[in-house]
Amino acid sequence: MESPRVTVRPEPDGVRVVVCSGAFDMDTTGKLAVACDRDAADARLLVVDVAGVTFADSSFLNLLIRLNNSRSLALAGPLPHRLQRLLETTGALALFTLRDGHTPTD
Repeated sequence: MESPRVTVRPEPDGVRVVVCSGAFDMDTTGKLAVACDRDAADARLLVVDVAGVTFADSSFLNLLIRLNNSRSLALAGPLPHRLQRLLETTGALALFTLRDGHTPTD
């Protein structure tokens, strides 16, 4: 599996874009949690760019749901096919605001 990478990019008006790439599972999802809590805690809007996510399990989904329940959050895509399938299968896709393109990719 590809090691996960998380970077935070500040944008105007208090928006923080958290760019995720690689594989996120129970052992690595903490990287995203730390970045959101430490580097994007003051964001008016948190945008999680998931276009580069190659694998995501239920721990990644759980974190996205917790973030969405605790602050203004949007997912930026396009959503990778596997992640879109996870979101659709669990019924979680409807919970999120999607920005930019959100068509599945392979």
